[in-house]
Amino acid sequence: GPYTARLLDVLAQYDVKATFFVTHAFPDYEDMLAREAAEGHTVAVHTYSHDYDLIYSSADAYWEDFEEMEQVIEAQTGKRTTMFRFPGGSSNTVSNFNPGIMTYLTQDSAARGYTYFDWNVSSGDASNTVTGSEVYQNILRECQMYKENVVLCHDVKSYTVDIIDDVIEWGLANGYVFAPLTPDSYTA
Repeated sequence: GPYTARLLDVLAQYDVKATFFVTHAFPDYEDMLAREAAEGHTVAVHTYSHDYDLIYSSADAYWEDFEEMEQVIEAQTGKRTTMFRFPGGSSNTVSNFNPGIMTYLTQDSAARGYTYFDWNVSSGDASNTVTGSEVYQNILRECQMYKENVVLCHDVKSYTVDIIDDVIEWGLANGYVFAPLTPDSYTA
């Protein structure tokens, strides 16, 4: 999205690598996927459409949407991914209109050779949190609750990108290590 380049600049300043679970919501910024990969970040599928009603209507619909995003990633980075994040998470309630779909998809993802990730720390920027200060406090509070953290942030929120350097500085000063996810990482 429009703030991704700025986020990448901040990450480069601290030599911190991250994971980008990507959508096609901002097609004008597809080139950011190539930059993310070139700078050593992990690029993985989130969803092409992010349309819950469409993607969770059936397993076929989910995997068709998924494959569309895989193709965008491959076109931009030269390779496919083996990792993804479910829209809404693997235990979401947005798919409740189709009982059993998440159980099937989580099992099917492993059979297809994919590792899915959830998060155990939420910045809150996907819901009611609307300021950088709140995002910062949410991340700090929740990171201290767990030994390993998978932090959910959205680079399409300017106020989140605005405080990432503060989060990194706090983390480094408090012994945290930042790393991109790999298929062997803690999946939360």
